[in-house]
Amino acid sequence: MSTEKKYNLIVNCETGEQTQVEYTAEQYAQAEAEAIALAEAEALREIADTEAAAKKAAVLEALATAAGLTIEEVSAALG
Repeated sequence: MSTEKKYNLIVNCETGEQTQVEYTAEQYAQAEAEAIALAEAEALREIADTEAAAKKAAVLEALATAAGLTIEEVSAALG
């Protein structure tokens, strides 16, 4: 868990008074769970991007080999 304190800003709309209230234990736990979920989602996205790039490279190489062209020529032809 992060040691950085987090606060909610409470604003009284009638008076304009603003009060900062530190997160409750439950809010800290929720923020930590959300940070973990975000990190996991980002890691999965990076893995998917890497796998997609590897598949694209393999397809380009196979096409180039079959057509007797360079990968650059196949890439240019495909746009």
